Amino acid sequence: MKPASEIISRPILTEKASGLAEANKYVFEILPGADRRQVKAAIEASFKVTVIKINILIRKGKVRRSRLGSGSIYAESISRRAIVTLKKGDVISLA
Repeated sequence: MKPASEIISRPILTEKASGLAEANKYVFEILPGADRRQVKAAIEASFKVTVIKINILIRKGKVRRSRLGSGSIYAESISRRAIVTLKKGDVISLA
């Protein structure tokens, strides 16, 4: 199994994610090949909390048009996010 630092890329700190933190849910960007069991083990090992539920989202990259090339089109990379629900009373300090 991969170490937690490789599975969890970074926490997502947006307005919507901070609203979810009030409901004891935290959002992280994860490795493209990671599954729920690996994410749960990585979060519990890194932050010493108890994970109840994990939802994984796949965000497809936007298709962009380059200004420099003659109409060349490229796509941004795909990212995966995990919304992690913690046990009542557990808190992750991301700031």
